[in-house]
Amino acid sequence: MSNAGYFQANDGLSKKTVYPHEVIPFMDKFKILLGDGTNVDDLTEFEHKDFFYTVIDGTRRWVVYKTPNSGVTSKNSSNTRTELHEKREWTPEQGGNLTGTCKVMQVSTSGDARVAASYSVVVGQIHGGEGHENEPLKIFYKKFPGHTKGSVFWNYEINTAGDDNSGRWDFSTAVWGYDMSVIGTSKNDYPDEPEGGIELGEEFSYEVNVYDGIMYLTFKSEGHETKTFTKNLIASEYVNKSDLPDQVRKLFVPIGQDGTERITAYKGELGYFKQGAYNQTNGKSPETNMVWCAGAETYGGDIQKQYENGCYTEVWFREATVGPGRPPK
Repeated sequence: MSNAGYFQANDGLSKKTVYPHEVIPFMDKFKILLGDGTNVDDLTEFEHKDFFYTVIDGTRRWVVYKTPNSGVTSKNSSNTRTELHEKREWTPEQGGNLTGTCKVMQVSTSGDARVAASYSVVVGQIHGGEGHENEPLKIFYKKFPGHTKGSVFWNYEINTAGDDNSGRWDFSTAVWGYDMSVIGTSKNDYPDEPEGGIELGEEFSYEVNVYDGIMYLTFKSEGHETKTFTKNLIASEYVNKSDLPDQVRKLFVPIGQDGTERITAYKGELGYFKQGAYNQTNGKSPETNMVWCAGAETYGGDIQKQYENGCYTEVWFREATVGPGRPPK
């Protein structure tokens, strides 16, 4: 239902603050980390005009998550985020369900085309809460500069066998467009635009349903084929070196990340959902890591200059839910 005309017709109401929790009511189930490193535990009647606020777009209110290429972030990451962090933790056997309807409005226009993480943002994930604290799910949107359409893909990160986590790697699966492994041959050399991709500002939705140790993923977007995927989170398919996919041999083995996964994967380990804008484009030198270090412009960490020059990411959500996992249909 449209509220835009109502605000236009009633003097002053268009300037009334509408908080994110009024648009997406589940905010009491989450805390948030903003792009400047600020942590907020209570999101009731909270907004921040640089990172986390609401807008009217046509007929709907949206919650905006915005974050620069360089700022302050969590202790184990080089990437900034304005991202919700679920307060409840659960095991794959206990399960959980997260949905989101969103559109990506901006990804960084600077980066290095040879680096798989350049020009991308994670809009939803499952994050480990113990052990190696790896990520059994990251949902990405990525668009190369000059392209009209970008790609949606999801990554599974192994729960590395043993105590040494340095050999961990992601396996990427395309939803619409490319997976993560499609990169350029030089810094400013981009692959062809993906067929059937998603444009900036084009709405899509996802459901992550973990039930009885199995993760069921559903992706929908008007005008695109609905895609579904299934992944076992409690029994690994990557327990031997011979199990490494060709994609992993292409991206991760050259940088020394060639580990195997524990037989039981993430069985019995606590995790939690995250949702928002987790910027994957950072200013670190690609020579350090050709998968994750994007070499993007950061203007010395000046957030406003990054915003002014396209060196940030911005994601809008209009609907989202969180709850227990449920039997798949």
